[in-house]
Amino acid sequence: MDYDTSNGSPYDRGSADSYYQRPYDPHYWPKGTYKGQRIELEDMTPQQITEYFKGYEDNESEGNFKDYG
Repeated sequence: MDYDTSNGSPYDRGSADSYYQRPYDPHYWPKGTYKGQRIELEDMTPQQITEYFKGYEDNESEGNFKDYG
């Protein structure tokens, strides 16, 4: 399945949360990250939530994390 990986998409935000080692927090920004209104879990469709978790899990599997050291 192809996912929308554009900036601010649910997949992108899941991937970013994992990268920065933040906990699961499904959300997205329809106009791009930090642009417009942040859409929270309660306003997301099941597909969008799936995409968020897929982005998170893909990054976890890759082990691509920010080096804070």
